[in-house]
Amino acid sequence: MLVIAYFTLSVVASGAIASYFLLERFKKDQPVINNPVFLEFQRKYFIVYYLALLAEWFQAPYLYKLYSFYGFIDTQIAIIYVCGFVSSVIFGTYAGFLVDAWGRKKLCMLFTVLYSICCITKLSRTFSVLLAGRIIGGMSTSLLFSSFDSWYTHEHLQTNEFPPEWIQVTFSKASSVNSIIAITAGIIASVLSDFFGFGPVAPFVLAVPFLVLAGIIIKCLWNENYGKSGKILKPCCQSLRLIVSDQKLFITGAVQALFESVMYIFVFLWTPVLDPAKPPLGIVFASFMACIMLGGQIYECLSLRGVKVTKIIPVVIYLTMLANIAASYASANHPQTSFLIFIIIELLCGIYFPAIGKLRYLTLPEAHHSGIINWFRVPLNAIAAFVLLALHDTHSPHGISSLFALCAVLLGTAGLASIILHQLIKDIVLENEEEEEEPFGEA
Repeated sequence: MLVIAYFTLSVVASGAIASYFLLERFKKDQPVINNPVFLEFQRKYFIVYYLALLAEWFQAPYLYKLYSFYGFIDTQIAIIYVCGFVSSVIFGTYAGFLVDAWGRKKLCMLFTVLYSICCITKLSRTFSVLLAGRIIGGMSTSLLFSSFDSWYTHEHLQTNEFPPEWIQVTFSKASSVNSIIAITAGIIASVLSDFFGFGPVAPFVLAVPFLVLAGIIIKCLWNENYGKSGKILKPCCQSLRLIVSDQKLFITGAVQALFESVMYIFVFLWTPVLDPAKPPLGIVFASFMACIMLGGQIYECLSLRGVKVTKIIPVVIYLTMLANIAASYASANHPQTSFLIFIIIELLCGIYFPAIGKLRYLTLPEAHHSGIINWFRVPLNAIAAFVLLALHDTHSPHGISSLFALCAVLLGTAGLASIILHQLIKDIVLENEEEEEEPFGEA
C-alpha cells in the first residue's frame, strides 16, 4: 500500500501540473495585471489566506485516525463528526451577517483564535473536550469561507477602488494554489505522523503556530471594514421562500445536497476502509487532493470545448454512483482496490465542484446568493448526519458495504434531479454560452 500511495501521488500530481500549464496556453483574454499597488494588496491577502488554508489542510488526513487512536468506537466518532456538521450549518447560516455587523477583520482574527483552540483540544483524550473542539471547528470553518472573501472584496472595491474584474483574478489564483497547499499539507502531515513517528496528533499541533502567525499579520496589516448590518431573520426567510417557490433553485439545491452529503460521508469512511493496509494517510490525502486538482483541469478543458455544464454534471454523478457501487463490494476486504476506486471518486469530485459552481451562477439570483447557499447546506448536513448515525459501523464489512450502497442510492437520485434540471435551464445555459468565446469550437 505504501508503494501504491506514493506512485499514485507522483502520477496524478504530475498529470495535474502538466495539464495546468497546457491549459494556460489555450486560455484567451487573461488579464495581466502589473499594478504594483494591487499586487502588494493581493500579497497581503494571500499570505494570511494561505496560512489559514495550510492549517486547515494539515488536520484533514488524521482526524478520524486520531479519534480511533484514542480508543473511541464508531458510534462516538460518528457523533463527533455529526456535531461538527451541525455546528457548521447553524453558525454558517448567520456567519455572513455577523461578519458584516461585527467587522470582517475581527472575525478573521476570531477564526485564528477559535481554530487554534480546536487544534489544542485534540491533545485531550476526553470525549466531551473533543466534542467541544469539533463544534468550535465547525464554527471556524464557516468563518474561514465567509469572512476572508468578504474582507477582500470590500477592500478591493471600496478602499482601493480597483476594477471589479480583478477580483476574479485573485480568487482564481487562490483556488489554484489551494490545491497545491492541500497536497503539500498532506505530505508534511505524513512525514510528521508516520515517518518521524509523532502520531496522529502532530498535524494538529503543527497547525497552531501557522494560525497564530496569520492572526498577528491580520492584526498588524489589515484594515477593518464592515458591511450593511440589518435584521438576520428577514433575509434568511426571503432566501428560503425563493428556494421553495422556484423549481430551478429547489432542484439545484437537491442536486448539491445529495451529491455533497455523499462526499461528507466519504470523508468519514475512507480512513477506516484503508487503515487495515496501514497506508501513509497524509500521502493518501495528498493523492486525493491531486485528483481534485486534475479533475478541475479536466472540467476547464471540457468547458473550453463548449460542453454544457448541465451535461457534465449528470455524467459525473452517475460515474460517481458506479464507483460507490464498486466500493460497496471492494471496501470490506480489499483496501488496495478501494484506494484506486477512491482515486476515481476524487477525480470526479474535482470535475463536479467547478461545474456546480457554474450551475449556481446560472440559477441563483445574485442578491440572495449567499443566503440560498447557506440553506442548501441544511439538507446536505442533515443527510450526512442521519446516514452516519444510522449506519456508522465501519468495523463490520456489512456496515461499510451498506454505507456505500446507500451513497449510490443518493447519487442515483441526484442524477435524476440533474437531468430534470438540464431540461429546465437549457435555454439559460444556451444564452450564457452564446456570450462566451469557445476557442476549441463546439463539443
